[in-house]
Amino acid sequence: MAHGNSCHTVTEDGADQQQPLILERVERETPKKWQTVLSQRLKKHCSCTPQKAKSKILGFVPILKWLPRYQLRDWLLGDAMSGMIVGILLVPQSIAYSLLASQDPIYGLYTSFFASIIYALLGTSRHISVGIFGVLCLLVGQVVDRELALAGYLTESSSNSSDVLLADLGNGSVDVGCDRSCYAITVGATVTFTAGVYQVLMGLLQVGFVSVYLSDSLLSGFATGASLTILTSQFKYLLGLKIPRPQGWFTLFKTWYSLLTNLGNTNICDLVTSLVCLAILLPTKELNDRFKSKLKAPIPFELFVVIIATLASHFGHFNTDYGSDVAGDIPTGFLPPQLPLWSLIPNVAVDAFSIAIVGFAITVSLSEMFAKKHGYTVDANQEMYAIGFCNILPSFFRCFTTSAALTKTLVKESTGCQTQISGLVSALILLLVLLVIAPLFYSLQKCVLAVIIVVNLRGALRKFTDIPRMWRANRIDASIWLVTMATSALVNTELGLLVGVLVSAFCVLGRTQQARVLELGRATSREHYEGLSRYRGLQTHPGVAVFRYEAPIYYANQSLFKKSLYKCVGLDPVKEKSRRIKFKKNKQQEEATRVPNVKSDEKEEACKENEAAVTLMLDQNSSHSLRNVVIDCSAVLFLDTAGVNALKEVHKDYAELGVKVVLAQCNTSVLDTLERGGYCPEKNGPNTGENTMVFFTIADAVHYFQSLRTANGDYDTKC
Repeated sequence: MAHGNSCHTVTEDGADQQQPLILERVERETPKKWQTVLSQRLKKHCSCTPQKAKSKILGFVPILKWLPRYQLRDWLLGDAMSGMIVGILLVPQSIAYSLLASQDPIYGLYTSFFASIIYALLGTSRHISVGIFGVLCLLVGQVVDRELALAGYLTESSSNSSDVLLADLGNGSVDVGCDRSCYAITVGATVTFTAGVYQVLMGLLQVGFVSVYLSDSLLSGFATGASLTILTSQFKYLLGLKIPRPQGWFTLFKTWYSLLTNLGNTNICDLVTSLVCLAILLPTKELNDRFKSKLKAPIPFELFVVIIATLASHFGHFNTDYGSDVAGDIPTGFLPPQLPLWSLIPNVAVDAFSIAIVGFAITVSLSEMFAKKHGYTVDANQEMYAIGFCNILPSFFRCFTTSAALTKTLVKESTGCQTQISGLVSALILLLVLLVIAPLFYSLQKCVLAVIIVVNLRGALRKFTDIPRMWRANRIDASIWLVTMATSALVNTELGLLVGVLVSAFCVLGRTQQARVLELGRATSREHYEGLSRYRGLQTHPGVAVFRYEAPIYYANQSLFKKSLYKCVGLDPVKEKSRRIKFKKNKQQEEATRVPNVKSDEKEEACKENEAAVTLMLDQNSSHSLRNVVIDCSAVLFLDTAGVNALKEVHKDYAELGVKVVLAQCNTSVLDTLERGGYCPEKNGPNTGENTMVFFTIADAVHYFQSLRTANGDYDTKC
């Protein structure tokens, strides 16, 4: 054995099984003082050289790195085609999704325009399309409606009127005569600015890794739950009802209650238009999806429907004659920049944080998915910067929150996109609409925009058909999906995200609580050990039992580890010691009653006989005829102080019963923790190394015990 005050690992020498090979750990370097480490890091990050400055600039503005290497002949056609197609699709969708964010249509066009340009400059993904995303629009719209109600504005039916602010804003940056539409975009821009600041700060702190905590099942469940809320919120436009968006929790139920109670006020013109548009868009979108492999580009049926519906509404006088709600005046050009409403930031800070997390998570997950598919890498922290500035800078131009969008990204990729030049082409299409075409959409009915939103929810709603498959594949992930979806849809959208994160964390914690100790057996053909309950034909060693715990041992499951081990061994040392004490006490009382005058040496001899009797009873009652236990630690990723103490207690309790316990296959992290926790014997201490040996393999531990039996002729019954 290796001696010392550290945990040394021993293994079998092929030449002689009686002489184990001694291996000593490499001595770790003495950790540097924190002052030295801090000084070195400051010097590294604060020093500036021409090469370092160039690298930082190219890293922060990736377009400067890849644009000089742009392959004009090979890539331009694909980028131009995909940019034009996505730009055409963005026009009706940008106008439509403005409804979700409780904004006028022009602001949706602004948002898509600025986001396309900024991400092309700062993003590291070549394929994703950044712009309006339905879930974020819903989250922004909920905040906007809440703040409008708190500020004293009337319901949404007055949005196109000249109603002015009824409550004192306490901020001179917004004119007292600001109408409902003006205040709505002010709130939306303030939320967007705050969310962007959060994202940039997270980028500065290099916390892009937080995206790994948002699993695919969590994000999918959240998006599906939010899609149900979006679907419900659009029914009032489909029916032409003018009802306010409910606030607080259980908005889904509140919305359906309002819809049912106001069903008699349905606008027949809007209802008929909605049904006709649905009858056209649903089958045509399905055709696009079915034949997307044969089509060079998806046919923009949405744009065709918008143009036809606008012409029908204009010449049919749907707004004046039938009371149909229309998009209204959409101005051309750009409005001058405007600062956020600083006094509003405390009110929206919490909402902006959840919006920032969702936007970043969606963007990074899509970026990594398409980067992996096409064989390149993306920088999560740079993506954080990119999406942060896609929110901060446009917020000064009355835009609302953006992120990557799966549908438009798929279209972009399938139509030949090679780089973010396609994003700049899309921005040119939107610029043309903003400068020339936008006023022509004055007569476009809002119910048509609602139909576009509903039709685009098909992909998210199809997830319900995948529930049986998800359940068969992994019940835990399916449960996370169901809980997140149900909370997002039925209770509150933002709460759904938080609940999903908590449920995911508890599921991970629960898996460590469900771990059980397995008894292992040896394969007949080689020195390999697996669970006796999992494989057939495994052999056990007489007098030696091998057990494996398939989880870390830490404060939350250390008692479960001991309980599972004692149950699997068939011997609970705590109960056995209590039984032995009780047995010994009863024997002493019987002896004292039967022979009260025996001599002291005779009493001592009687006690020894009692102890032998107790040991004999232990052998008869135990399910294992063993004197040695090997704990396979290969699946124990880490230990904490409670875990080390649990191993100490197991070793001590079994030692008092004459059972040896050794560890096998510990990783170096576990070994270091055992050493720091005092599990290993002190240097030059009594019986150094005999009681707390650690072996490289299970076979080494078993051979060690067998060598003891060969040397002693029997198992050693004392530790």
